[in-house]
Order: sequence, then structure tokens, then C-alpha cells
Amino acid sequence: MFQFGRMFPEMSGRNFNETYRCYSVSMLGDRDDVERGGKIIMPPSALDKLTRLHIQYPMLFKLTNKKMKRETHCGVLEFVADEGRIYIPYWMMKNLLLQEGDLIQIDNVSLPIATFAKFQPQHTDFLDISNPKAVLENALRSFACLTVEDLIEFKYNDKIYELRVLETKPGRAVSIIECDMNVDFAPPLGYVEPERVKPKETEDKMEHEEMDEEDSAFKVFQGKGNRLDGKNKGLEVSQSQTSSGPVKRGIPNYNYKKNTITFIRAPKRAENGMTAEDKDSFEAFSGEGQSLRNKGKAKGRR
Repeated sequence: MFQFGRMFPEMSGRNFNETYRCYSVSMLGDRDDVERGGKIIMPPSALDKLTRLHIQYPMLFKLTNKKMKRETHCGVLEFVADEGRIYIPYWMMKNLLLQEGDLIQIDNVSLPIATFAKFQPQHTDFLDISNPKAVLENALRSFACLTVEDLIEFKYNDKIYELRVLETKPGRAVSIIECDMNVDFAPPLGYVEPERVKPKETEDKMEHEEMDEEDSAFKVFQGKGNRLDGKNKGLEVSQSQTSSGPVKRGIPNYNYKKNTITFIRAPKRAENGMTAEDKDSFEAFSGEGQSLRNKGKAKGRR
């Protein structure tokens, strides 16, 4: 039997390296499946050369714009392009700074399997998606690779979303075919952090403080009375009442201890019910009497 390397000795151990004219997928007509993915269309001659080489599957390629020193990575979808041409998504052409018909170099590469990727949405509309990770996972099924700094696009609910690839692990370019990859998102461009609402406890505390200030300035008898007969006589508030000042509050017991009761005892009284101070100031029969007939002056009791 003939071995593969002996049948084509000139192809053994070589890499695929070709230069093509680059055009956008829109030149092929309605190919939305290619436009919203990360795979390209190559000519049949490329497939013939790839089958003669020891190419690791899946087929992955590096696209290089030598003139602008830009590069990205992709997979291949079909080999039906015209000879000397390739067709790539328009978002990929923008990343590579390519115009229609510019030259592009293609090399086959082997990329590590992705374990982590971080994206930054380019518009705050991305926050309206209820489950962004699930939507992104479904969109990335049309991609084969991710390259740091690329701006990828995908379509969801008839709307196009753009995501910037900020970070990939374990390298700057990774393969996402049949992989278990963790995903993270950076805040979208133009996103402003909403103002934090004060906790309810703080609001209640402020309300209590305001009420305490109002209570401390409270003055007695500031209202106005009404008589049943409709007259205003006797309703005037005296100046002494209005100028009495704020109500004095009791002094708290700063020595209070939890789970204890303090009893305030009254001064000790004698057997007759009077304290020592009352006894010194007491004077017997010092009052005035009244006559039932209201005649004469009141006489003291004897």
C-alpha cells in the first residue's frame, strides 16, 4: 500500500498559505446565515489543496491584512466561491479594514479550546434581553473562533447587536467548537450607573429626627377655641401663656440597666401623715370661717 506522504511528497508537512481577493457575502445574494456568523466561503481549489495536507480538523484559518496589519480568525462554511476569491461577513471586513476586492492572506492554524470569554455590548439595548447568556450561546453556534479586539455581530428579534471581544482564555484567539466556555459581560458603552436609593431605615430615621425637632419647639395653648353661643369673649390667650416656652421633657435615667426596675420612693412621713418640712410650716386654726347667714365678718373658730 502507498502512504499518503509518498503519493504527494511535495505536499507533505506543508501548511496552507494562499492569497485571495476578498469580497463581502452580500455579493453572493441573500446569505444571512453567513453574514451573522464567523465562517467564510472559499473556492473549490482550496479544498483540493487542504485535502493533500496534514490539516487538523476542524479547519481553522487566520486572515491577515498585511497592508493594515490587522488579523482575525475564522472557520470555513463552503467551498463554492469563484477561483481566486473568498467571501467573508461584512463585520469581518470592517475589523480587517478591507475594501471590496482587496487582497487577503489565509493560513491554516490550530487554536486552543476556549475556556473563558468576556464581551462588551456596544449599546445599552443589549440590557433589554432577558437572558443574554442564552441568546449569545445560540448566536455563537455560527462561529468557529474568537479573537480579542474583534467586533462581532449577531441578530436577535430582527435587531442586530454588536459585541466587542475583550478577553479570551487560554489565548488571544480560541476555538469555540464543542467547548465548555464561561462567559462574562462588561457594562455596555454609554451605560450610566443608576443612583442608589436610600434605605428605608435611613428615611424612617430622618422622619423621626424631624418630628423630634418639631416636638422640641412645641408651645402649649397655641390653638383657638370656639364658644357655643358664637361669641369671642374670653377666648383671647394671655401673653403669659403663649410665652411660656417649649414644654420641658423629663430627664432620662442614664443609669438604667437592662432587665431591672427602679422604684422612686417618696419622703418618709410621720404618723400624722406630715413630713418634717410640713410640720415646721404648719399653723393650726389659721383659716377663716363662714356664716350661714352671711352676716358680719367671718369669725375665727375657737
